[in-house]
Parts: sequence; C-alpha cells; structure tokens
Amino acid sequence: MLIQAHCFRPSRFCLIHRHRKNPVISRRHPFNVSLLNGVLNTRNSGRPKGCGMTVSASEENFNVEKKRKVVEHICLLKAKVDISEDEENDMLDFLYTTQYQMGGILAVSLGRISNQNLDNYTHGFYMRFQKKEDLDKFYEKPFYLSVLKEHVLPYCHGLLNVDYESEVEDDILPIFRKGEEFNYGVEFVLLISFADKAIESINDALGSLERLIMGFPSLIVQSTQGRNFNLSNVEYTHGVVTRFRSVDAFEIFMGSSKYKDFSFSPHYGKCLKDFKTFLSEKTTYF
Repeated sequence: MLIQAHCFRPSRFCLIHRHRKNPVISRRHPFNVSLLNGVLNTRNSGRPKGCGMTVSASEENFNVEKKRKVVEHICLLKAKVDISEDEENDMLDFLYTTQYQMGGILAVSLGRISNQNLDNYTHGFYMRFQKKEDLDKFYEKPFYLSVLKEHVLPYCHGLLNVDYESEVEDDILPIFRKGEEFNYGVEFVLLISFADKAIESINDALGSLERLIMGFPSLIVQSTQGRNFNLSNVEYTHGVVTRFRSVDAFEIFMGSSKYKDFSFSPHYGKCLKDFKTFLSEKTTYF
C-alpha cells in the first residue's frame, strides 16, 4: 500500500468477525484488509536494520520523546473453504483466549477477511508483547500449541507469521492501545520485502515512510515499524502497523497527493521486492 513497484498485483480484502449469540470477545468490529501482491491490514525511519519506529498522535500533537519498546506479532491464516461458522468462531475464540494463559501480552486483534485476495488469506491475528522473551514463551506455550493443533490447523491450510520490535510512546494508553483514540478507527498493516543488499535505500525508504505518517496527525493515532526477526518467514523483511482514526481518515490518506507521490517514489525501485497491505476496521480487543 505505502510502496509500489512494477511487480505489484493490487487487490483488496476485508477482515470481518462474525457476531455470535454468546460472544466470548467483548467488542467485535469489521476487519478490513487490502492486499498488494501479499500485504495485510489487521482489525483490531531512516534507522538501521532492525530498529523500530513509532508515531503517535493525541489531539493532533505527536509525542516521540519518551519511548517504550514493544514487540508486534502478526499472523495470517488461510482457512479451508468448507469451514463452518461454529468452527470459525471456535478457532477465533481459542486464539483470543491465549492472552489469558500467560503474561506479557499487551493487546490482541483478530478477525475474518471478508473479500477475496490473491494469496487467499482468510483471517488475521495480531498481538503486542512487552518483549521478545514473552513472544518466545508464547510460541512454546503448551496452551497455544494445543490451540493450533486442535482449533486452528484442522481448519486452515496455510499460516504466515511476522514479528518485529518497535517503540511506542511511554504511556499506558498507547502501550496497551487503550483510550478514546483506540475505541474507533482502522488498522493498516504492511508486510514489506526489501532486497538484502540495499541497506542505504531501505533506511531512506523507512525514513520517508516515517516522515509521511508524521505529516498526518489528524488522521493517524499510532504507527510502528520494524525488521522481521521471525526465522520461519524469509519472505518479508519488515512490518508496519498503522492505526487510522476512521475509514474516512484512511481514504483521505490514500487519496492525498503526498501519499501518491510517496507511493511512486523512485528510490523504492532500488530496494523493494514485494509488499502486502491489510486494513482492519476497529478489531482490537483488550
């Protein structure tokens, strides 16, 4: 979404979480995603290599002074065509409840992709952790492994994980993604693949992205980015998660001349191999 190259195959899709009679999750909202040859939007910076970036806004004023490191986890699922509504609800509920089985989880989002995409991803799962050690424990947690074995893999035939470390404003609301600014809006997630030997161009690209986002404090609540350190996924080198204040805010951003100029910026051709984008309409649960 934020970067374009001649190899892109644009398409869009939405993540929708179905309501049920007795919902386990307290708040459910549509999960929208747009895909460019493979990028995800989940529902609910000129820096070297793995360093992360954050942008947060409050009453249109950015505060990037005091920072707290966090770890972002994104998981995309490809559910089987014949998955039933009960099976889908069971899968999402069990994924959601993993946060209660261990410490270190700060925020959770998950939902269904409503429209078709070229990679056939059907669901998205997002978590924020305090540190890498908490994420490592999560991957090895017996409860999570049993959820995958009994409630996810029987209904899915594909799974993609992206993990990166970044920073957010050192305050309880942006850290836990709480407060009025996080009660509404949409999240936009990018998965980017940069060429390995284009470090200088990568830093330029990420720095340009940071400056672009900081230019829209009235539209964007928070954005993080960082280098993917998940060794099981070598397809994407970086991830970005951006919370827009509303669908209208996202559309204004996408239609702005600044974004369009950025999208076709020449220096991306030197380092960009591929990227995927996903948009999600308020699907974050706490």
